[in-house]
Amino acid sequence: MLFWYTSIASKKLTFAVPNRKNYEKIGILFGQEQTFPQAFVDRINSKKIKGIHAELAHVEEVMQAQSSGYAVLIDRISQDVPFYRAYLKNAAACDTAVINNPFWWSADEKFFNNVLAEKIRVPVPKTVLLPSKEMPHDTSGNSFRNLKFPLEWEKMVEYLGGFPLYMKPHSGGGWKSVYKVHDFDELFKAYNETDRLVMMLQENIDFDFYFRCYCIGRKYVHIMPYEPRNPHHLRYLRETPEYPKGLLKKVEGFVFKINEALGYDFNTAEFAVKNGIPYAIDFCNPAPDAEATSVGDDNFEWVVEHAAQTAIERADAHQAGKMNLTWGTFIRESITV
Repeated sequence: MLFWYTSIASKKLTFAVPNRKNYEKIGILFGQEQTFPQAFVDRINSKKIKGIHAELAHVEEVMQAQSSGYAVLIDRISQDVPFYRAYLKNAAACDTAVINNPFWWSADEKFFNNVLAEKIRVPVPKTVLLPSKEMPHDTSGNSFRNLKFPLEWEKMVEYLGGFPLYMKPHSGGGWKSVYKVHDFDELFKAYNETDRLVMMLQENIDFDFYFRCYCIGRKYVHIMPYEPRNPHHLRYLRETPEYPKGLLKKVEGFVFKINEALGYDFNTAEFAVKNGIPYAIDFCNPAPDAEATSVGDDNFEWVVEHAAQTAIERADAHQAGKMNLTWGTFIRESITV
């Protein structure tokens, strides 16, 4: 049986776009993706909404404080290309609604996400931050005179509940440089391979169920059964067990809560469920996998449709000459005058 869970909010899509003298242009900035970018553009244009046009973004000479020409830009690549990140910040400052907010994304990382989750009462695994194994470039021992040395590794492992543990970069994605360690020998062997990466050591959640959840526009949620221990092409499950009553609704609520706090309009959040408690494992993925060959046809269709809907909504709400970015509640509620 094919299974997926979609929030009620995403089932009824409506489009209300007023007449315009000039159309609002939506662009998508992308890298090695083969299926999602063109499908996204085609979906928007197939709706033939007066005043809206989508295209694969074209970046010309980037002059400071000059408009990109786009009302909305979907960012799928700037995490890998610093030039594009700078381009998007310039575009955002000149009234483009960039999805996701490039200023916030530049400041965000996974260890902070866990801190924020605890503050908004979303369960997360216990985690500790580790200094990089090798010193950053242009530093010396004098740069670390404030840091305790040696660290008490036994104390940290005890705090995390003992082995096995996960070690992963404090910022990053794509399951790169992720280790599962079962004792101190494995821990130090892995740590010695991490070079200048800042890592975090995390409690292992021996889960009963696992979900990967798209959240688009901070109001459309799609929960997908997922098995991270499978090979990549088999991680999105088609056959799923019966879930305890109320579990999916609880996961959905946490997805909304996280993305409202972070302010992301295109994100995925992963949850490992143990003893009925969904633990947020990975929820900073502002350019999440959306390739049809990876996520499967049904999930792909959901992402394309709801990404298109959200981009249209943002183009409709676009205000020329003003900041059109979205900011999460964490930032908004932290502002003091």
